[in-house]
Amino acid sequence: MENQTSISEFFLRGLSGSPEQQQLFFGIFLCMYLVTLTGNVLIILAIGSDPHLHTPIYFFLANLSFVDMGLTSSTVTKMLVNVQTLLRTISYVGCLTQMYFFLMFGDLDSFFLAVMAYDRYVAICRPLHYCTVMSLRVCVLLLALCWILTHIVALTHTLLMARLSFCVVGEIAHFFCDITPVLKLSCSDTRINELMVFALGGTVLMVPFICIVISYIHIVSAILRVRKPGGGGKAFSTCSSHLCVVCVFYGTLFSAYLCPPSFASEDKDIAAAAVYTLGTPMLNPFIYSLRNKDMNVALKRLLGHRRIIAS
Repeated sequence: MENQTSISEFFLRGLSGSPEQQQLFFGIFLCMYLVTLTGNVLIILAIGSDPHLHTPIYFFLANLSFVDMGLTSSTVTKMLVNVQTLLRTISYVGCLTQMYFFLMFGDLDSFFLAVMAYDRYVAICRPLHYCTVMSLRVCVLLLALCWILTHIVALTHTLLMARLSFCVVGEIAHFFCDITPVLKLSCSDTRINELMVFALGGTVLMVPFICIVISYIHIVSAILRVRKPGGGGKAFSTCSSHLCVVCVFYGTLFSAYLCPPSFASEDKDIAAAAVYTLGTPMLNPFIYSLRNKDMNVALKRLLGHRRIIAS
């Protein structure tokens, strides 16, 4: 028991075992991280400064941008620090803390995308009731519900992990403390943890995804019933940005966590997780700014105003 309770740190494998490749990855990931922060901060500032964007869909988009920054920061920053300092360690408490925030922000991404899909469903299928159904009070309640549920899920996994024993200081085959690689290092019975990963993880992943699919089935059905020429395309254009983000998010998420064991490997898992934790949050601002006319105009107005102030 003394050996089991004396574990105070783990080793993180990182993105590669080669020091030269680690330095290369450091430069790439640092640039991607800075682009992610800049893009999502601009989205939040543009929405906050433009009264035309003070609507439910952009309210949740601003929160999604904040969550994307949290998801990336909770995983990538420790890896960047380790590469720069030539250290691979993470403390036991730090590992559990990183796991908690990664799970919470990752689950929030999924929940917010589902809420945004519901918003588009109400806007297109029930336009006359939109202001009532998606009132400020309802939006705040949905936001609070998402935060509470994801906090409970993340805390459950973290507390279950904290009850396990780790007999030796091991290497986590990842660049951050994900649940499955950490479970492999435990010398305790992990069946309860694995069951909760399957039950809670599957629920958090699939329930929002099913809600998104159902929402878009109703949206497409409503658009097909539009008889006015061009009316269907105009209505669906408001959903195109969100649909692109959904495809990118769940595409990388499914490849990272639902890949069959026969096709999975540690390197593929790390690559898929890297795309999920950094690639998707970096792409979201570009998707919304390029495919959304209102967002594009707001960003140009914001950047133009900044240039005037700077000059």
